[in-house]
Amino acid sequence: MATDPETRPAARARTAEGVVRRYGRGARWFHAVVYVTVLVLLGTGLWLLAGLEGVPSPLARLVRAPDTVLHTWVGWAYAALALVPLIVFGPRTVRRFFAESLRFRRADLGWLRAWPGALLSGRFGWHAGRFDPGQRLLNLGFVVCLLALAVSGAVMAGLHGGPAFAVAVLVHKWATYALIPMVAGHVLVAAGLLPGYRGVWRSMHVGGRLPRPVAERLWPAWVRDRSSGDPPEGPESNAKSP
Repeated sequence: MATDPETRPAARARTAEGVVRRYGRGARWFHAVVYVTVLVLLGTGLWLLAGLEGVPSPLARLVRAPDTVLHTWVGWAYAALALVPLIVFGPRTVRRFFAESLRFRRADLGWLRAWPGALLSGRFGWHAGRFDPGQRLLNLGFVVCLLALAVSGAVMAGLHGGPAFAVAVLVHKWATYALIPMVAGHVLVAAGLLPGYRGVWRSMHVGGRLPRPVAERLWPAWVRDRSSGDPPEGPESNAKSP
C-alpha cells in the first residue's frame, strides 16, 4: 500500500517512456518498517524458542536489552503498525487491498500451474489485477499469520499462565513456523534472484520504478490499464499497496 503522488497523465507518460512506477514513497517506507520489524521479531523469537533466553543475542547486546523485553516491545510496535494503513492511507485503500487480494478467477489456476516453470523461464501466464495469483495468496497468508502472531503475542504479554496462555503459546509457535517459509519465499522472489523475477527488486526500491518489459512480464493487465488511463485494479494512486 503506498502513496503515489503522480497524476494519471504523468503515470501514462512514464509508462510510455519504458519506465513504470509500481510503488510510491509511502508504500516503500511502510514496507521497509514492516520487514525490519518482522525480521527483528523472527530473530528474537527463534532465539527464545531455541531456549537461549539466558544468553543475550547479538541484537540484545547491541541495544542492551534482554531478548524477552526486545521481542515484547517490538511486538507492540508491530501491532501499532496495523493502524498505519487506516490512518495514513484511509479505509478505502485497505478495502481495495483486500478486495484485490481476495479476487480469484478460474484463469488463475492456469497461472499457478505454470508458475514453477516460469520461475526460471519468465513465461508467466496472463492474469488480471494489480497482484498476480501468487501475490494474492501470499498477501492473505501474511495477513492471517501476522494477525495470529499479534493477537497471541498480546495474550501472552497480558497473562502469565493458565489454559488461555498455553493456547496462545501454541498459536504463536505454529504461526511463526508458517510465516518463516513465506518470508523466505518473498525475499527470494522480491530480490529478483530467480531468473523469472529478474529486475523486480526495483519495484520496491530505486524510486519504485522498473523497466516496462519487466512489469509487462509480471503484471500484464495492470500495465495495460495504466497505459490506457483506465483506473488501476487495486491500491495505487494516492494509496498504499503491498
